[in-house]
Amino acid sequence: MQDLNFPAFEFRIKNNENKPLIFDVVRKKFVAMQPEEWVRQHVVHYLIYCKNYPLGHINVEKKLNVHGLSKRYDVVIFNPDGSIAILVECKAPGQAVRQEVFDQIARYNLQLNASYLMLTNGLQHYYCQMDFRAGRYTFLETLPPYTYAGK
Repeated sequence: MQDLNFPAFEFRIKNNENKPLIFDVVRKKFVAMQPEEWVRQHVVHYLIYCKNYPLGHINVEKKLNVHGLSKRYDVVIFNPDGSIAILVECKAPGQAVRQEVFDQIARYNLQLNASYLMLTNGLQHYYCQMDFRAGRYTFLETLPPYTYAGK
């Protein structure tokens, strides 16, 4: 798989019938290693090992109802009170992070009300803090560590 713009992490990888699988520590199972999954697993490890988010606060690929359509978010990090601290949208490294991706995560966040957003294709990362009162967001250099998220 392609090198990504994340620190180096160790992953459990195996082959099943000549198909590569990667172990997802959140779902606790091996999943098909597609380019977007490679990015998602780097994001999860980044959140756990670099930003100190507890594994138990992270959810991966769950269904979401957006305007009557069934969608799936990539990664969500919950605050201890159950509210959503961070919503992450992952794309494959070959897919540019364009306006459509921002629009997609914005639609998802209308339902989820995350305090922070992260968009990444593994090579480029964008971070935003939501200001719901003013109806806007501010771009950040990085996400806050666990102790400060959602405050």
